[in-house]
Amino acid sequence: PAFRRFQRGYYCVYLLALAADWLQGPYLYKLYQHYRFLEGQIAILYVCGFASSVLFGLVSSSLVDRLGRKKSCVLFSFTYSICCLTKLSRDYLVLVAGRVLGGLSTALLFSAFEAWYVHEHVERYDFPTEWIAVTFSQAAFWNNIIAVGAGGTADFFAEWLGLGPVAPFMVSIPLLVLSGVFAVKNWDENYGKKRAFSKTCGDGLKCLLSDRRVLLLGTIQALFESVIYIFIFLWTPVLDPHGAPLGIVFSGFMAASMLGSSLYHLAISKRYHLQPV
Repeated sequence: PAFRRFQRGYYCVYLLALAADWLQGPYLYKLYQHYRFLEGQIAILYVCGFASSVLFGLVSSSLVDRLGRKKSCVLFSFTYSICCLTKLSRDYLVLVAGRVLGGLSTALLFSAFEAWYVHEHVERYDFPTEWIAVTFSQAAFWNNIIAVGAGGTADFFAEWLGLGPVAPFMVSIPLLVLSGVFAVKNWDENYGKKRAFSKTCGDGLKCLLSDRRVLLLGTIQALFESVIYIFIFLWTPVLDPHGAPLGIVFSGFMAASMLGSSLYHLAISKRYHLQPV
């Protein structure tokens, strides 16, 4: 029972953050198009977001450990809310700043929340370490469900209610605020080991170059992600001229992703024994 309560406290904060993130997926390109920006200008906005995520991703673990994981999760809610508010502006530089904040927020989303959970699970509550996988597996399942629902929700506000492509970003803000409030109210603070940034990067680079498997895995992942990012940029301008409901299409993508994940788990189950090598 204590573990279940601990899990629920984590999910209340983390799943709200994920829901706010997914809501912004279907209508980002459409919003910039709605503001009359050219394809090249929109591409630069996307690149600013991706580059920001890369740069902040390099320092996010050190930042989170020094600032505190709970404070970092609250900072995520704050910066991502501002990022959403910038979408109300038609000024190009304001939108660029919003993309930079979005990159920072993404880096925090994929580092602070899980780091906080692992520390609390092991250090404060002393639950068995094998239960960590249970929590993250359930979080991944609900993440997929939320992603599918987010597409339909975004479509409802943008198209059915006629509020336009900026509406999903505004709907995200209350979810981000709730996520931050629940973190402040229900979570305890924890910190990581304070290591020099140069040492952290040096250790990572050493691992990358000394182990061929790590280098190959990183290369494969980078190639795969590059294809995904190209797809993310192109799917809206390809489908939108044909009147496709972008939110519903996005839900379809997420449902297909969930199906792929389910097929993978089925393939490696005891029934089929297709183990990755």
